[in-house]
Amino acid sequence: MDQWIKLANKALEGESIANNEALSILECPDEDILLLMHASFQIRKRYYGKKVKLNIIVNAKSGLCPENCGYCSQSSISNAPIDTYKMVDKETLLKGAKRANDLNVGTYCIVASGRGPSNKEIDHVVTAVKEIKATYGMKICACLGLLKPEQALRLKEAGVDRYNHNINTSEKNHSNITTSHTYDDRVNTVEMVENVGMSPCSGVIVGMKESKQDIVDMANSLKLLDADSIPVNFLHAIDGTPLEGVNELNPMYCLKVLALFRFVNPTKEIRISGGREVNLRSLQPFGLYAANAIFVGDYLTTSGQEDTEDHKMLVDLGFEVECVEEMKANIAAGK
Repeated sequence: MDQWIKLANKALEGESIANNEALSILECPDEDILLLMHASFQIRKRYYGKKVKLNIIVNAKSGLCPENCGYCSQSSISNAPIDTYKMVDKETLLKGAKRANDLNVGTYCIVASGRGPSNKEIDHVVTAVKEIKATYGMKICACLGLLKPEQALRLKEAGVDRYNHNINTSEKNHSNITTSHTYDDRVNTVEMVENVGMSPCSGVIVGMKESKQDIVDMANSLKLLDADSIPVNFLHAIDGTPLEGVNELNPMYCLKVLALFRFVNPTKEIRISGGREVNLRSLQPFGLYAANAIFVGDYLTTSGQEDTEDHKMLVDLGFEVECVEEMKANIAAGK
């Protein structure tokens, strides 16, 4: 029995992965990558079979952000030539929900730039969410920034199922990425979301000059936070941002990162997120042997690949999209 299967069995038995074992995943020799992904799939298969969850984003408010996150084209320190606009109207949010439904996407993600939403913006999102729920019944994830407790409760009561707020990087590396808010600010929002009864979604961006130990720390931090869904983004460095030109990643390393998150968080939804196409490139299909969810369509300010290509990839893998009706049944059952 090879070392990766032994480690997978350890994860399946509910044992924590030791720090040296986690680092060994990131240091797996490239020639052993198929063995590592096979072991990752044993964990993924236990909890998710061969099903893949699809998510889609609507960029509800773009740019105009006062924060100084070094990776972000929407930040106050970015010179990237992006579209900037205030919160879109309700009809645009409903149109996005219809597209999600037409594409058999289970989770519709409403994302807005900024440090955090105003109460007026919360009112707007709440109104749209209620109508989307009444029309389509799909799972809704909101990502609006740092929340106040009363705002979190209003979103929950409106029908928002999940709230995303990424930790982005390790606590140690956080000040190298942004100084306009703290790591604890992010953690507090994730904990607040869980406290009001929404499902916490929190993930990372890999490729921002962090160490391998930083990545292990991220995976363990999300385990402690008990995030139900973990989006793993791979930096797509954008011209005009402080991280312009940073290109530390390659497809093999990205696969090892996905495997690490599956080993450390065996029961959680692991979603291959931003930067999938440009960093995993031709090895994208292998990522789904560790992850069980992807975004389809475009991201916030960068383009994804055609959703038809994503569906072809899943068919070629012999994987099955978790359909909208099944997702609705899971929501009704409280899953």
